[in-house]
Amino acid sequence: MVYKTQGTCSREIHFDVENNKLKNVSFVGGCNGNLKGIGLLVEGMDIDDVIKRVEGVSCNGRPTSCPDQLARALKQYKEQQA
Repeated sequence: MVYKTQGTCSREIHFDVENNKLKNVSFVGGCNGNLKGIGLLVEGMDIDDVIKRVEGVSCNGRPTSCPDQLARALKQYKEQQA
């Protein structure tokens, strides 16, 4: 899936889901090293666990962040699968 982010330095999040597990997470734009790290940390995790951990994280006073946008992307994915 490709998710267009809003309110962050990154522009897109790319990911796959297999058996409710997150795979192949990558961000376009943003803080390269940090976002690569986030992608590696959540790789293989259940998407519901990822949402619980990163939803609501803010960045520099903004109401969202790249991790929060990932949670939003996963929620959208879940809605599309229902």
